[in-house]
Amino acid sequence: MVQVKVPPIKCQGIKTRLVPFILNQIRWAESEQSRWIEPFVGSGVVAFNRLPNRALLADTNRHIIALYQNIQNGTINRETVRRFLHSHGQRLLNIGADYYYEVRDRFNQSASSLDFLFLNRACFNGVMRFNRKGHFNVPFCQKPQRFSQSYITKIANQVDWVARQMAGKDWEFRVAAWDEVLPEAQPDDFVYIDPPYIGRHTDYYNAWNQAEAENLATATRQLPCGFAVSMWLANQHRQNNHIQDCWFGLELRVCQHFYHVGSKESWRGMMTEALIIKPSFAAECDGDRSL
Repeated sequence: MVQVKVPPIKCQGIKTRLVPFILNQIRWAESEQSRWIEPFVGSGVVAFNRLPNRALLADTNRHIIALYQNIQNGTINRETVRRFLHSHGQRLLNIGADYYYEVRDRFNQSASSLDFLFLNRACFNGVMRFNRKGHFNVPFCQKPQRFSQSYITKIANQVDWVARQMAGKDWEFRVAAWDEVLPEAQPDDFVYIDPPYIGRHTDYYNAWNQAEAENLATATRQLPCGFAVSMWLANQHRQNNHIQDCWFGLELRVCQHFYHVGSKESWRGMMTEALIIKPSFAAECDGDRSL
C-alpha cells in the first residue's frame, strides 16, 4: 500500500485518496531518459508521490506553477512559509474578513506565491476558482482563527516535503496548455492526465468544454507512449457518457471515491472514478473492465 503524503496546494478534484489506486494500476519501465508527463498537474499530488527522476509538469494555472518553481529554486521554503502565515494569520485574526479581501486584491495585482498559499488555505471550502479576468474570486471561509500554530506547521512541513521530493530530480514546471505538452511525449515516457471533469468544472482557471475534452481524447489516443487518464465515471445521479463516446477500446479500472473539496455540497459526494489506461501499460487487476 502506498503511503500518500499531501502537497501544500488544495483544489477541487485533488487525487490524494486516489493515489494508491492510480499508482497501483500503472506499470512503467522508467529509464534514464524517459519522463513522467502531466499536462494538468494541479496540486501535483500524483507526481510528488510517484517520484519519477525526470518529469514535465504543466498547467495553465500560472500561480500553481510559480509556487512550485519558487519552492524548487529555494525562494520559498518551510521557514518563509511559517513566518508569512504566522504574520498574516495574526492580521486575519485581528481584522477578520476585511483582511482576507485585502490579501485577495493584492494577490490579483501582484500574483505573490505566498499570498496564493494564504488564500488557498483561507478561502471557502478550499475551492480554487478564477474569473474571466484571471482574478481569484473565492470568498472568505469565515474562520478568522484559521491559521493556528499547528495548521501553519502542517502547511510549512508540506512545503518542505515537496522541496525534498524535488531535490536532485530533473523536473520542469511549465505554464502550458495540454496541446503544447502532449506533442513532446516520446515512446519511453508515461503521460498521466487529470483533466477538468466535464459537468463539474467551475472556472478552475480557464474554460473547459465538450469540444476541448473530445480533442484531448483524440490527441491522447495518438500518443506514442503509455498513458493513464483520470475521469469520473458515475455518481448517484448520472453517468459520464463521454468515456464511452471518446475512450472506447481502452482498459478501464474503477473505484469508489468521496470528494471533500467543492463549492457545492452536491459535488462533494460519492463518485465512481475511472482510470483509463493504454492496454500495453495496464497492470493486471481482478477489477479490469474494457470499454
